[in-house]
Amino acid sequence: MEENKKSFTTVDEYISQFPENVQERLQSLREVITMTVPNAKEKISYQMPTFALHGNLVHFAAYKNHIGFYPTPSGINAFKDKMTEYKTAKASVQFPLNRPIPYELIREIVTFRVAENEEKAENKSKKKK
Repeated sequence: MEENKKSFTTVDEYISQFPENVQERLQSLREVITMTVPNAKEKISYQMPTFALHGNLVHFAAYKNHIGFYPTPSGINAFKDKMTEYKTAKASVQFPLNRPIPYELIREIVTFRVAENEEKAENKSKKKK
């Protein structure tokens, strides 16, 4: 589904290009992230829906057979033991479309990434003083 190299400006635009069953999953994933980090900003980055707070937190994207979730390498490493049944790479995990998405795990990863970005932002502001 990603073959379509259209340029998106909003997350709604991105989600609307997919079949309804995929749209529902993307929308649910978006809601979980929004509920976990209500003050995060939604944007398109790397042509993917992205949530940012003191820098990018997580990205996600839909493909033919899975939803890719990109919580940076640290987000993958911190939860590697909970992702053994999924295909992972250095900075990503694939959630197959034919299985339930582990929303609780996503919530935990997003919470971890928020803490990480807030700590980085705090350390940066301490260095400036």
